[in-house]
Amino acid sequence: MFIDVATIKLKAGKGGDGAVAWRREKYEPAGGPAGGDGGDGGNVIFKTDEGIHTLMDFRYKREYKAQNGENGRSKKQFGKDGEDIILKVPVGTLVKDKKTGGVIVDLKEKNQEFIIAKGGRGGKGNARFTTSTRQAPSFAQAGSKGVEREVILELKLLADVGLIGFPNVGKSTLLSVVSAAKPKVANYHFTTLKPNLGVVNLGPEMSFVIADIPGLIEGASEGLGLGDEFLKHVERTKLLIHVLDISGSEGRNPIEDFYKINAELKNYNEKLSEKPQIIFANKMDIPGAEENLELFKNELGENYKIFSGSAATTENLQDLMKYVFNELQNYDFEYETYDEEYIETYEREEGIQVYMEDGKFKVDGPYIEKLMHSTNFEDIDSLRYFQENLRKNNVIDKLKELGIDEGDSVFILEYEFEFFE
Repeated sequence: MFIDVATIKLKAGKGGDGAVAWRREKYEPAGGPAGGDGGDGGNVIFKTDEGIHTLMDFRYKREYKAQNGENGRSKKQFGKDGEDIILKVPVGTLVKDKKTGGVIVDLKEKNQEFIIAKGGRGGKGNARFTTSTRQAPSFAQAGSKGVEREVILELKLLADVGLIGFPNVGKSTLLSVVSAAKPKVANYHFTTLKPNLGVVNLGPEMSFVIADIPGLIEGASEGLGLGDEFLKHVERTKLLIHVLDISGSEGRNPIEDFYKINAELKNYNEKLSEKPQIIFANKMDIPGAEENLELFKNELGENYKIFSGSAATTENLQDLMKYVFNELQNYDFEYETYDEEYIETYEREEGIQVYMEDGKFKVDGPYIEKLMHSTNFEDIDSLRYFQENLRKNNVIDKLKELGIDEGDSVFILEYEFEFFE
């Protein structure tokens, strides 16, 4: 089975907490602070692997967590960084944010790596907080949380050329003849269940990847059959070979078939209908083909390059493949993703939000949460450090802009404080 969509949850490691510790040596009775820093949390990383061709593994395991960083230790010893977790995906995997639908990254290169969820930073130990006026800080900094994210993985084939056309027009036969691919070939009207890839080799440094794109039937763009699942693979191809049963051997009109397939491409994504198409009028070895070919050329011959031949007898296939190769050299192609406005960088914000809600002054945000967890409210130095940070980050100024007065309550996370300067 060809699995090309999976939804998974990712959680980067939390940074280790800084330590509060003191030097305890025989001849140092008044030893100073010696708490070490916490280690950074592990990242969650995607890496492409050419040996993997489906997203099957992600159907069985849906949650992945990187290792937390170790807490700092005494004697200024740092905690160990958490280990990264590397998730291997096929080349051609598109990663989308589940919540917004925005594209995070397009993994289209081999051995490409991308940090999808960054681990939290380790907190500083109390040894880091000594100053000329604060010789013995009895507080340390908490490690920050790692990024958590739910993403959709979507695999799109990375073929240079896509074979499109109705089922049973000869796409699989053509693919098996021009490449080493061995798709199942039979006389049926339902479609292949997975795209078949093959490499066309015309000589030294003259090769390209070709794919039989299944699922293209009338109504495919609206979800009929499996077409909407496989139309996404057409987005990655550089050009298309439109295979037609020019003989009309099964009672179909090749001109009508051509228009119907192109309507499905346009309905799914208008840019698909703008891709270069080369027509291969197949089954020329069957009676009636010559007459239909003339009708087709009269209708569309001025707008498309048309080759006629037979996949079954290999007539004109070599000429078709050489023409396709030359076209690929002249075609400047960029992989289809999404508009820039939808692409998100997903850098973790460490901001502070100051606002009023229901008549109350409130302060929250990732940075303030980390600051609160790092503060020892029973220690005067730790309290001073807390207040200094609020002032340095303009929290006091923002509260004043909102109209706070001496003695008013301020709610920082779940704690209530009395405002004074």
